Parts: sequence; structure tokens; C-alpha cells
Amino acid sequence: MSYQALYRVWRPRTFKDVVGQSHITQTLQNAISNGKFSHAYLFSGPRGTGKTSAAKIFAQTINCEKMPTREPCNECAACRGILDGSISDVIEIDAASNTSVDDIRSIRDKVKYASSSVPYKVYIIDEVHMISVNAFNALLKTLEEPPGHVVFILATTEPHKIPLTIISRCQRFDFKSISNKVIMDRLKEIMDHEEIDIATEALEAVALTAEGGMRDALSILDQTISYSNGKIEIDDVLAVTGGVSQHILSDIAMAMYEQDIKKTLQLFDDLVQHGKDPSRFVFDFIYFLRDVLFYKTTSELAEYLERAIVTEEFSTLTKTIDSEWIQEAIVQLTECEQQIKWTNSPKVFVEIAILTITNRHFNKVVQSVQQANAPEVTELINRVNELEKKLKKLEQAPAPSEQASTGRRRETQRSRKKTFDIPHERIRMVLDQAEKSALQHVQSKWASFLEQLKQTNAPAHATIQDSKPVAASKEAVIVGFKYEIHCSLFLEHKEMIESILANIMASHLPIIPIPEEDWYTVRSEYINKQEESEEKQDSGDAPIVEEARKLFGDELLEIRD
Repeated sequence: MSYQALYRVWRPRTFKDVVGQSHITQTLQNAISNGKFSHAYLFSGPRGTGKTSAAKIFAQTINCEKMPTREPCNECAACRGILDGSISDVIEIDAASNTSVDDIRSIRDKVKYASSSVPYKVYIIDEVHMISVNAFNALLKTLEEPPGHVVFILATTEPHKIPLTIISRCQRFDFKSISNKVIMDRLKEIMDHEEIDIATEALEAVALTAEGGMRDALSILDQTISYSNGKIEIDDVLAVTGGVSQHILSDIAMAMYEQDIKKTLQLFDDLVQHGKDPSRFVFDFIYFLRDVLFYKTTSELAEYLERAIVTEEFSTLTKTIDSEWIQEAIVQLTECEQQIKWTNSPKVFVEIAILTITNRHFNKVVQSVQQANAPEVTELINRVNELEKKLKKLEQAPAPSEQASTGRRRETQRSRKKTFDIPHERIRMVLDQAEKSALQHVQSKWASFLEQLKQTNAPAHATIQDSKPVAASKEAVIVGFKYEIHCSLFLEHKEMIESILANIMASHLPIIPIPEEDWYTVRSEYINKQEESEEKQDSGDAPIVEEARKLFGDELLEIRD
């Protein structure tokens, strides 16, 4: 196969080509030219930022026939041999497939032999964090005092997984994510050399999607070249990456700000129907709103925009939308971005976030109208205040029948549309046998239970992360969920969640879910029933209050009062 991917063709051959990492390349060049380079290095940083390329360039430079030099000549026999892999003294090892102690022992046994073709034998171990703990221990002594002709270069994307005893024996260099501007400049240079016409907006979209990785940027660009016909436009990049165009983002932002729910949801649904990923939409929308906020603050920040292009439509949008609304929208979308990582229905969460942002703005508009000094509004507020005073007097008056009041509450609850049926009988049975010690025991284990559930990376974690045990007996535990939908979602993963809780509690304890709002009502009704039962037996109120305090705690009796 004659064709090579762009990231292979344009892999850096000199330190100058390793863009965005001048703090590292300059240090290495000075050390090499002064003959003071170390025997072991640790290169860490995100993917596609030049770690392995810098390691190979370093190996070429210290073995170049023109040493001392700051760059490899790429012309001598040593440089060419290292480039094409014909020199066996520069060894690249993939730690992901060579993790055992025997693999490291093989290296330890071979380092004592002198290099055959070049002055220095260089071991480049990529993804070194994949090596087992025992293998790291086998490498310690060799890494600390290798022969004079050996240099180790360890590369990793996860340095926190490497033992400190290894890190302390190396000079560590942290590669940083490459800025969008640097990526764009490098891509423009490559496209000019390849004689391919590409729009500046398309380069910006590629750089943003790459998220700081040059290799990812070149891969996206390579794919876009194959997709497009002639000049590469931003629409070609968006089609390949699944991104959303600025025009659509502007329309959605304006529709949300104007409380046009129908238009907003219709635009979002059209995106999904055309194959756009909801997660990608949230990512693009956050960056777009960030650019709107920057440009609205001052037009001098135009050069710092990462997603938006300054057009007439964009300028009009920044003048219309309120800064506070933008900030609240970004916060809400960021929360949504975290939530959709744990669900199989990301579209639903995005739609809820859109509705929340729009309705919150609508409520603020209503409040601002109420705060106006118009006579009609003032008169209405006064009438409402009078009605509230009368209502308080009625509430303080003795009720004809507590039972009738309870019946009305139940009737109101039935009238509400429920998506989850509360198991009243099971809850009553648990409350009859509830013990405060049982609840405290479950509460003491709950944090460990949530942590172990989180480690499973199961979607069920999202449904129970905001829950808490509210009552317990030796036979079952009642768990309050923040939202009613979480109770329904919990039932879909009930067996798995209860099995993890059983491991933590050392016994099987069924979970009975209930929305927090309904729990307060059910709990209050249970206490009132018990009081009424005791009153019939002329036993007084004190025993019931004491029993409820034992079960629920002092603060839970506030509902009764």
C-alpha cells in the first residue's frame, strides 16, 4: 500500500517540528549540545502531543554522526537507520503487550551488552503505566544505575499510575495539550505543502475537535480530505466530526432566550434525526455560548474565540442575549454533560436541560414584571397578601376532622399523574418494624456502597447517586430518591444494585424506593395514624412522639407539627 496517513507522513523529524512543546524541546536540546543529558526520562501528557516522536528525535540526536548538535541531521547512516528501524540499538517497546516480569528481565539482561552500530542504546517504552507492579520492581535497579551507553525514555498518558520509586529515578517532562492556534498554523503549513485548499473556518473546526492533540487533528483532516470534493469547507468538517454548525447554534440560542420552546425542541430534534450526537451538541453549544459571552464582554476578545466566527448574525446575537442568562445556561449544560455520561438516553437529558434553561429565564421575566411599580401589579400583590393572611388564620383554627384533611391529601395525590406507584403496604410494614439502629447501620455503609457502585461504571449509578436511606428495619430499607423518574429507573437495575448492597452489608437487604417529596407525606401520615390509634386507647401522645423520634430522629417530627 503506497498511501500513508497524514499523521505518519508528517510525523516530526526534528525538535522544531514538535510544536507547542518549546519548554521541553529547548531543555533537551541544551542538555544534548552540552553533553549533560540524563540516563532516564519520563515523558507524560495527553495523546497526540509528541511524546514518542520527541523520544525518537532524542535518540537520533544523541547518536547522530554530527554530534554535538541541537537537531538530528536525518542524513547520516545513524539517523536514517533509526528512522527506518534498521538499527537495533534503538528499541521501541509497547508496554501494553509486554507487561510481565519476564519482559523486563529480558531488558535487564540485554542492557549490559554494548550497542552495535551507534554510541548509545536507547530503550523507548511507550504506555509504561501498563507494566505490572512486579515488573516495575524488577526495573528499579537497572533504571537507577544503567550502563553508561544506555538511555531509558518512558512515555505515558497516565503518570499517576507509575510508582513514585520509578518517577524519582527519571527526569520528568510534562507535555501539554497543544493550543488551537498552534494546531491551525501547523495544519495550514501541511495543507500548503500538500497543495490542498481549505477554508480557515474548517481549520478552526478541526483544531477544536482535536482537543489539543496534533495526531487527532491530522487524522480528522485526512478523513475530511477524502470526504470533500475540491476546497474543504467547514460543512465538510462538521459532517465528518458530527459537529453542529454555528447558524443552527445561533438559532437555538435565540429561540431559548425568547422562550420559544416549540422551535427550540424542533431544531434540536432535527439535529438528532440527521445523525448528530446529543453529547456532541452539548459540547459545541457550551463552547459557542462561551464565545458569545467573551465577545459580549468586549469585542477585543475576538481572537480568543474557539468555536464561533464573528458574523453579522453572531454580533446581533451577542447584543440581544443577557450575560447572566449565558452564564446560567453554561452551568446547566455542563451539569447535563456530566449526567449524560451515565445514561442510555442522552437526548432526554438534553431536552430537560433545554426546558430548564428556558423556563428559568421565563420565571425571572415574570419576577421582573412583578417588581415593576405599575398600579395594577401593586394592587394585585396587596390582594394576594391579604388572602395569605386570611389563609394563615384559617390554618391556625382547629380543623373539624384531621381524618377528613388526610383524606383530601390522599385525593389530591391520586389526582396527580404518577409514573411510579408507591408501595404503601411494604413501606408501612417496614415502618412498623423500623429501628433507628438499623437505619444508622445502613447510613454508615451507604458511602462505601455508592463508591463501589460507581466503580462498576454501570448506568445504575446515575439513578441512585442522589439517594439516601430514610428508614430501615432488619428486613428492608426505604430509600428516598430525588426525582420520581429515578425510582422507575432504579427498578430496571434493582437486582444488580441490591447485590452490591448485600456485599457491603454482608446480608441481603431489599430496597424500597420512594420519591423524597412523597416520603415526607407518607411519613407524616404514618405518624398521625399512630397518634390517632394511641388516642383511642387513651395512652397519650408522649409514647408515640418518643417512638417516632426513635425511628426517624427529632428533625423528622417537624412535619407532624
